[in-house]
Amino acid sequence: MRKPYPSDLTDAQWAIIEPLIPSPGVGRPRIHDLREILNAIFYLNRSGCQWDMLPHDLPAKSTVYDYFAQWRDDGTWQAMMGALRRAVREAKGRPPAPSIACIDSQTVKGSEVGGQRGYDGGMKIRGVKRHIVVDTCEPTAHRRAFSDSSS
Repeated sequence: MRKPYPSDLTDAQWAIIEPLIPSPGVGRPRIHDLREILNAIFYLNRSGCQWDMLPHDLPAKSTVYDYFAQWRDDGTWQAMMGALRRAVREAKGRPPAPSIACIDSQTVKGSEVGGQRGYDGGMKIRGVKRHIVVDTCEPTAHRRAFSDSSS
């Protein structure tokens, strides 16, 4: 048993996500613990490290990436994130689906080789524009509300 990382799934979160993972179907049985695969994905997301820099006590980067790519492509990842978002909102006493969101954008400088680049006249920066849509619930309250509801 390894020491848990702050990004690891709680038992309550795992109970929500586990039924959403597709069954292996025909073929060899799974040899990897899917909760550990998800813990590795969340570690990458939280820490911002590269795939090559996954700690050795988590599953191999190739295995983790293969599962992530499969779940991303077949819609499983979207279903997992949607289920967790609904649970967090309900724990905060809000309706499961947000009715208001905040939209923002950021221009990020890119390299000469990085593909298409534009010019943001307002910020006077040449680069790539990325956008984010955020629910009206504050992110720190999400974690607090969800962890309080699982006690």
